[in-house]
Order: sequence, then structure tokens, then C-alpha cells
Amino acid sequence: MIKTPRIRLGRLLIYLVLIIGALISVLPFVYMITSALKSYGAILTNQFWPWWPFGDEPLQWQNYAQAINDIGFDHTWGIPLFYRYLLNSLIVTGLTVAGTLLISIMAAYALALMDLPGKNAIFMLFLATLMIPGDLTLVPKVVMVFRLGWYNTYAALVVPWLVSVFGVFLLRQFFMQVPKDLYDAAQIDGAGHIRFMFSIVVPISRPAIITVALLNFIWSWDNFRWPLLVTRDANMRVLAVGMQQFMAGEGGTQVHLMMAFASMVVVPVLIFYFITQRYFTEGIARTGIKG
Repeated sequence: MIKTPRIRLGRLLIYLVLIIGALISVLPFVYMITSALKSYGAILTNQFWPWWPFGDEPLQWQNYAQAINDIGFDHTWGIPLFYRYLLNSLIVTGLTVAGTLLISIMAAYALALMDLPGKNAIFMLFLATLMIPGDLTLVPKVVMVFRLGWYNTYAALVVPWLVSVFGVFLLRQFFMQVPKDLYDAAQIDGAGHIRFMFSIVVPISRPAIITVALLNFIWSWDNFRWPLLVTRDANMRVLAVGMQQFMAGEGGTQVHLMMAFASMVVVPVLIFYFITQRYFTEGIARTGIKG
């Protein structure tokens, strides 16, 4: 097919729009990193452009240490509170992602590959919960946490978010592409549903599973409002809440320290995304195909 000038111009315009969109998306990260490595005075003089974004002064790596120390100190463990916030975020995010994956895989397998009466109606009812605003269920969840005695515990931070409707939906769409002949062959070899699910379905569904893991990792790591509502002590806070408290204190007037703290919160998400981006793209693309 011969490309006409009109087609080439249209493609050029598409690329131009994508490049502009990418620059707009990246610019806040560039500003955050450059501001984190500058002094407060350099930021006030607006030394961001025209050429070298850090200005004429050396890079201020000590801003990160100062931000960590200024947030407070955990006298129980004898460490800055930042490290306690980081540990809590890792624990909560890790448990949430692992639990969500396990429940989503089993639920999606049952809805996609098992012969259950009324499973389509159950699935539609399950999807209907996506139409309920999250704010509407926030108060009942908090009340349940108090009545169960989970307030200010890891259970309150993890258990209410172990079921992901979107995760079940995404994995179900992927599992529906698994040929039924595979299960028939597995049955001949003596494999039941559990063995077939974890030995065959899960390995070939890695892109979709990693996609669900990535989305839940980002959501759980950035979650601010729920940890703020169900925790009281500083040693139970997560990084998102710690950053808000840092900004509400003296750190809110020190832009360079605030940006240093923000960059430390964002880096784990970026690392996890860059590691899994290939599977993420493949998972989104393949779950769009109807099985």
C-alpha cells in the first residue's frame, strides 16, 4: 500500500500529539527531581531553565537525609519515622497485592472455567458493584473495622481491600481464552481444578496476573484516606500519610525537602512499573480479546 501525503501527515500529527502528551506527563517528575536536588534559595530564584535545570550550584543530596530526619523519630525502634512508614507501606502493599491476587485468581477461574449454575448472573451482580461510589461504602467499612476491633492494626489496612472487582473481571476475561481441551487433557492425567489452575492456567496467564498486581500495587501504595481513618499511632502510618504530616508541619514551607520526600515515595512505584511494563502492556492488550 502506497502511503499518500495525507496519511503521512495524519500519522505525523498523531506522533506530535503523543510526544506533547508524554512531555506534559514527564515534566512534573523532572521538576520534582530537580527541585529535590536544589537548595531552597535556588528554587525561590526559579533556577529551573533555560538549560541546566539544577542551576550553577552543586547537587544537594543532603536534602534527602534532612527530609528523613525532619519527619520525626520512632523512639520504640530507635529509627526515623520515615523508615517505619516505609516498612508499613511495604507490609500493607505486599499483603494486599498477594491476597488480592489469590482471591482474584480463584474467583476468576470459577467464573470462567467451572460449570457453575447461574455463574453469569453472579458475575453481572459482581460487576454491578463497580457502579457503587467508593465514598458510599467508606463509613460502613470504618464502622465494621471498629466493631471488629481492628482499629490501628494491619488487619484494618489490608483485609477490606483483598477483593478487587476489576481484578476478577480482568482475569476472567483472560481465563476465558484458555482452551477447554487443556482441562480435558489435564483430567486424563488425573489433575483436578486446583492443580489445573495453579499448574497450567496461572503460568500461561502471567501477563494478566502481573497487570492486576501492578494496578493493585499502585493503588495500595498511594492510598492515603483509608490509612488516615483507621490508624492512630505514628508507628502504624504509611508513607502517604507520613508525607501529608510532613507537609502539614515545617516541611510544607521547605519546597526542596517536600520534593525530596515526594520523590522517595514515588520511586518504588516507578521501579515496579518499569520492571513489569512489558507484561502490563501485553496483559491489557490480550484481555481485550473476547474468549
